[in-house]
Amino acid sequence: MLSLPSLQKFNTFNTFDPNQPHLIPDHSTVNRRRLRVRSSAPRSNWTAECVLPGKLLPSPLRFRYGSAILPAMSSPAVVFPEDWVWGAATAAYQIEGAVREGGRGPSIWDTFSHSAGKIANADTGDVACDHFHRYPEDIALMRELGLGGYRLSIAWPRIFPTGVGRPNPDGLDFYRRLIDELHSAGITPYVTLYHWDLPQALQDRGGWADRDTAHWFGEYAHTVVAALGVGVQHWFTINEPWVAAFLGHWTGEHAPGERNFRLALLAAHNMLLAHGEAMTALRSEMSPDSQAGIVLNLAPCQPAGDTNADLEATDRIDGYLNRWFLDALYRGHYPEDMTRLYGDDVPEIAPGDMALISQPTDMLGINYYTRSVVAYDSAAQLLQARRVVPADAQVTATGWEVYPSGLYETLKRVHDDYGPGKLLVTENGAAYDDVVEDGQVEDPERESFLHEHLLQAYRAIEDGVPLSGYFVWSLLDNFEWAKGYRKRFGVIYVDYATQERIVKRSGRWYAGVTRDNSVRG
Repeated sequence: MLSLPSLQKFNTFNTFDPNQPHLIPDHSTVNRRRLRVRSSAPRSNWTAECVLPGKLLPSPLRFRYGSAILPAMSSPAVVFPEDWVWGAATAAYQIEGAVREGGRGPSIWDTFSHSAGKIANADTGDVACDHFHRYPEDIALMRELGLGGYRLSIAWPRIFPTGVGRPNPDGLDFYRRLIDELHSAGITPYVTLYHWDLPQALQDRGGWADRDTAHWFGEYAHTVVAALGVGVQHWFTINEPWVAAFLGHWTGEHAPGERNFRLALLAAHNMLLAHGEAMTALRSEMSPDSQAGIVLNLAPCQPAGDTNADLEATDRIDGYLNRWFLDALYRGHYPEDMTRLYGDDVPEIAPGDMALISQPTDMLGINYYTRSVVAYDSAAQLLQARRVVPADAQVTATGWEVYPSGLYETLKRVHDDYGPGKLLVTENGAAYDDVVEDGQVEDPERESFLHEHLLQAYRAIEDGVPLSGYFVWSLLDNFEWAKGYRKRFGVIYVDYATQERIVKRSGRWYAGVTRDNSVRG
């Protein structure tokens, strides 16, 4: 799960929040024209034409900032495909705890969270949700929610405490037991190999700035799939490499806390190489009917105004956040406009690098939370862009705009422009200020958020997008990176003092959705 950075000290984006999945515009001339706002009304009340890649909607969908005005459904409910996967997602450092048990070594997030001033309220992941000890209880709750899939991540330092060498049998055994328990509950595991917890020992050797880390990641992937592949048929290599690279190495918001743009670009390239190494390792061991891919944080972006400056700023943000990864993975090269912009900061591309990175995947996971509205800002270094939040926008507890149709726009655009054979919504959710009253947690805002986004997922299916599942973020309230425990995304409430779990109203609603395989229109 991603978090919000503050870049004001770097004078880079001012109010632009780069840790939002953003922007996948169509870069053809005709569609740039269609992106222009077509109203002279005040900016707080703009109405614009919704753009699809390569074409306009037959009857243009119009939106008002803060609440999409959607066409009425012709039936009282929409029914998802029979093989649709209803799931929930978590990440190891955010829920497991037990950071010094079972032979686990320290990760960069252990080091970072214990560094003064890095995390809200000085929170750490030392205990988190204590999932390491309570996973049978949590799996029972998954079953209560009717989940068909559970997306988890494996902690690299549980398997290789120093990043390399002999694997830790206790770490492998923990995940083996977890996977067996999932199968006993009728829940399919979807395993992510890297959700940001690099072993600290590898960081001490250069971390993601060292090409050798990509090699060691391949060795780690090979070890895990060889040990656990009998019980796992769905693998993701890396979660949100943009976040790990740029928030970890440029803005300093995430571990390891570096603040160097050239280093961030190098880390991003080496993470993509690591993805390629892991894909090769997975292919060598996983069964023929297994699938592997990567997870990216993506979303649409619209320009804040109808000037060429805003349109061009939007293109730059798109290249930074989305095309840098999508083009590398699915077109075998980095976007030319961004390599020109970055100049000498672009890392050396060795022969064979792009072939390794762009080898075919079986699926792409998309994490979506909000759109980005981009304005030109000459004072913002490098990208000369900043993000603006419309004055009348509905926002979550993190200040992110609620924009459901952005999920459809993202899915449709990725399908049309990049053509992955299979898509999954691997994260989608919202933080709200949940409270317990009389033993219950009423969160109608989250229920509404999920409802509207699921309708947009169905809309994508109807338009031919090969979408096969949806994983809500998150199963549990958890350690939300730099925000610590202050922001709650779970459909299950966690009392961190007692480790009591309470299924929220949104969780009970989601259980009804999974039971009926449908959503009311």
